[in-house]
Amino acid sequence: MAIEKHIASSSLAEVIDRILDKGIVIDAFVRVSLVGIELLAIEIRVVVASVETYLKYAEAVGLTAPAAA
Repeated sequence: MAIEKHIASSSLAEVIDRILDKGIVIDAFVRVSLVGIELLAIEIRVVVASVETYLKYAEAVGLTAPAAA
């Protein structure tokens, strides 16, 4: 009797679908100082998600503007 190895693989479409459904946030902050003087400060926040997913989470943390009445 032979033993079969089953390797789970995902297609690119499945990976992209999962990323858009769940979303990915990359948050980075870089500061360059010389003798206590800040020369450069860079703050980067990259969000990769579908518009629906982004709006759902942005509303939950208060990043969206309130709807006009």
